[in-house]
Amino acid sequence: MADTKVQKKEMAEVEQAERTRAGKTFIPATDIIETDNQILLYADMPGVDKNSIKVTLENNVLTIEGQVKREQPKDMTVVYSEYEVGDYYRSFTLGDAIDRSKIEANYKDGVLKLTLPKAEEAKARTIEVSFE
Repeated sequence: MADTKVQKKEMAEVEQAERTRAGKTFIPATDIIETDNQILLYADMPGVDKNSIKVTLENNVLTIEGQVKREQPKDMTVVYSEYEVGDYYRSFTLGDAIDRSKIEANYKDGVLKLTLPKAEEAKARTIEVSFE
């Protein structure tokens, strides 16, 4: 689970990612929720083009990426802006408790939801006690 003592800026700029596309790349703000059977990961990625979302798993590293179309208003000049547009990139190292073959991803209303089911051996269970 995420360390609750660590607080990150909502839109911290990614410096370690190799980029082949000009512009900023941000770390999406993420919530991670654990239940008995799964881990749910919610990543805020507003404005992402649905055709650019990429979720990959390689060598126990789960990576999420998404590109935002950069649109400049026509016949207008921006004189002040607090909202920055950029792509999103973040990666997570998975432990053995996740069933990698059953990971699911869904994108709706600017939020990427990943469902990471726990492997059977990682799920909590009750062990029956025998009496002699």
